[in-house]
Amino acid sequence: MSTRRPVGVIGAGSFGSAIANLLAENQDVLLYERNKESADLIRRTRKIRNFELSDRIIVADSLAHIASDCFLLFPVVPSAFFKSMIIDFAPYLRPDHIMIHATKGLHCEFDIDKADAKNIRLKEIKTMSELILQETGIVRVGCLAGPNLALEIMERQPAATVIASRFDEVIAEGQAALRSERFQVYGNKDILGIELSGVLKNYVAIASGALNGLGYGENARALLITRGMAEMIYIGKALGADKRAFLGIAGIGDLIATCTSPKSRNYTVGYRIAKGEKLDDILRDIGEVAEGVRTLKIGKLIVDHLGASAPLLQTISKVLFEDLSMDRAIKLLMRYPVNDDAEYLDI
Repeated sequence: MSTRRPVGVIGAGSFGSAIANLLAENQDVLLYERNKESADLIRRTRKIRNFELSDRIIVADSLAHIASDCFLLFPVVPSAFFKSMIIDFAPYLRPDHIMIHATKGLHCEFDIDKADAKNIRLKEIKTMSELILQETGIVRVGCLAGPNLALEIMERQPAATVIASRFDEVIAEGQAALRSERFQVYGNKDILGIELSGVLKNYVAIASGALNGLGYGENARALLITRGMAEMIYIGKALGADKRAFLGIAGIGDLIATCTSPKSRNYTVGYRIAKGEKLDDILRDIGEVAEGVRTLKIGKLIVDHLGASAPLLQTISKVLFEDLSMDRAIKLLMRYPVNDDAEYLDI
């Protein structure tokens, strides 16, 4: 069905526009940008951040327009704004829609800057798929995650992703819509594990950028990536995910990409922190959301609530929010005792 009707993309940021261009290789696309001035600029120039949009992409007038004309929907909206978007979208959505989100973040039903870890309820921390199910009548939901740096996709470089869903038809529709000679699409039934893989790698990427900013080399980065993956598995397991999701394209694949590329916003945040810049200045200059900063805040609430050990997350959180120096952070992490290598495979 997705190849006979236009596909809807909600969100015209870097990744949203990259997804729209990928989809446009197989079918027409309706792209929604909520800021009217930005939408008008895209219509006039046919560009987003100096990258040309496919002729098969039409900038939609409204969410109602997309819901009416599209069967398959791809929301690509920062996690902080996802709930407000889905509430606005909900009146126009039908149970027969399929929605595959590409947002690598979590939503909290409380103020994360004022929350006390002891008193939070984990059920008030939701993935984007849980928000969709909560706020709409859509049943067939999926997520997209993988090593998908937007700039490289827009440059038409080869890449791959994972579509996860409990429903076979969601995976099949997503694959048919996205797969091309330059873009491979894998399937996975563990939607929670794939979502958490995409979320948790963000703070590891911040740490990796910081290592590079301090002048450390590949030995240190390899150590960070492997122990970072172990920590992601421990946190994911505590939240109910299967460890296997973290060992594939959406887990270790995405982790490697974001931990090694200056094109990653989260990596850039860590790099510039290590160079002595202030977090607020960095985020203002980047101009787009670096999900890892929000992930750190939510992740720390989760591990503190559970009483779990997540030394990398907790230490990087202190660097960003408690003025711990990066040099001191490295020394603390290197002293952390680990007895067995790859012990996370046994959990």
